[in-house]
Amino acid sequence: MMAYKNKLRIAIVGSGPAGFYAAEHLFKNSDIDIYIDMFDRLPTPHGLVRSGVAPDHQKIKSVSKVFDKIALKPEFRFFGNVEYGKHIKLEDLKRFYNQIVFATGAQTDRKMGIPGEDLRGSHTATEFVAWYNGHPDYSELDFDLSVKSVAIVGVGNVAVDVARILCRSNEELLETDIANYALEKLSKSNIKKVYMLGRRGPAQAAFTNPEVMELGRLADAEVKTLSEEVEIDELTNQEIEKKQDKSTIKKLEIVKGFSESRPGNKSKTLFIRFLVSPVEIIGDERNHVKKLKIVKNELYRNEKGDLRPRATNKYEELDIGLVFRSIGYAGVPLPDLPFSERHGIIPNINGRITNDGSDEHITGLYATGWIKRGPTGVIGTNKADSGETVKSMVEDIENRKFIKTDQHTDNEINEFIRSRNPNFVTYKDWLKLDELEKQRGKKHGRPRVKYTKISEIMKVLDKDKETDT
Repeated sequence: MMAYKNKLRIAIVGSGPAGFYAAEHLFKNSDIDIYIDMFDRLPTPHGLVRSGVAPDHQKIKSVSKVFDKIALKPEFRFFGNVEYGKHIKLEDLKRFYNQIVFATGAQTDRKMGIPGEDLRGSHTATEFVAWYNGHPDYSELDFDLSVKSVAIVGVGNVAVDVARILCRSNEELLETDIANYALEKLSKSNIKKVYMLGRRGPAQAAFTNPEVMELGRLADAEVKTLSEEVEIDELTNQEIEKKQDKSTIKKLEIVKGFSESRPGNKSKTLFIRFLVSPVEIIGDERNHVKKLKIVKNELYRNEKGDLRPRATNKYEELDIGLVFRSIGYAGVPLPDLPFSERHGIIPNINGRITNDGSDEHITGLYATGWIKRGPTGVIGTNKADSGETVKSMVEDIENRKFIKTDQHTDNEINEFIRSRNPNFVTYKDWLKLDELEKQRGKKHGRPRVKYTKISEIMKVLDKDKETDT
């Protein structure tokens, strides 16, 4: 039942899946009467669906059609190219909105903490993924693909994406929406060997079965595992027998299949290694990555009963020229909001933002997605996660626990945003850009050809007025 005389206004900061799913859940609550304004620092919406999902996974990107339907509701507005902390502050949002949801994701990679990590040629997987996806913040980066061997530290789905893109043939990449500059650079790549390194065994690998199976279907790359590294130890075998997890059993079947030698004439080889950890990146006289020293691990059961890796006294050196670390992500602090450095998230209870170490909700402030729970799950995981946050929001509305504001018109808010950044981008603008990119792609038989610089985007949208962005 509506408990406020004005129509409630809700701001969502971040336009990725978590933000859009929150909007969807809110609109499904017919008992509340709301307007939603969504903000993103980039002129393009959809977050990691655009800049994180691999360009050769077009089916996954089709979820953006769901977001388009949400955005076309008359009670929804998108303000792209508007950055929280720069153009708008928390006090601004509190002036206009009854509830504010932060859906800003996890924007940094965790560090390995080993010597040589800062050498030239040592990168985060996030940088590379954003680069080949045409993210404006990363389009000017350069990666030395003239090297012959690359190591990817981590065996999650992001690590698999990086490995797959490095191993794809030019013909395969031509069927994707990979950024043009990345397509050109990868077409000249000298990389012949790619190593994916996991610190635990194959049963504990974070990649999903469809992802690892896809590696076996690469047109010009063989996938190999070492038989001794995919043999299951007794502790792992006990867990498998106890849980009877069919997914894990299938995963082991797949990786064991890669250990069987088979003749082939493919030009690249992808080695998936298990029970190894990097201990040092060794550089040459130019301070560029030359070798990666790894230690062999064994599994043991800790005090909690979990299987964990520990180093043995056996070491190995891999001749490599590039390292990508893909060992997890962390959120970054946002201005005027509490932040848990330990967990890399905004502290919250069921999506209600709290001061770190406190159970007291900060009225009207909420979080969803990776900045709420940490970097776990896939795109669909955000739907249930946002549902939990919205449930808290609706309960608070019913109990009149929200920010009390004066009633403001759409035009008043519009003019306020314009005063902070006249070059904001609407969803109508985005749909125009979306169509232009698809038309560019159609000429080359590709899904789309992206605009990868903000200046280009603003120019084609006729929004290249003088601005500080």
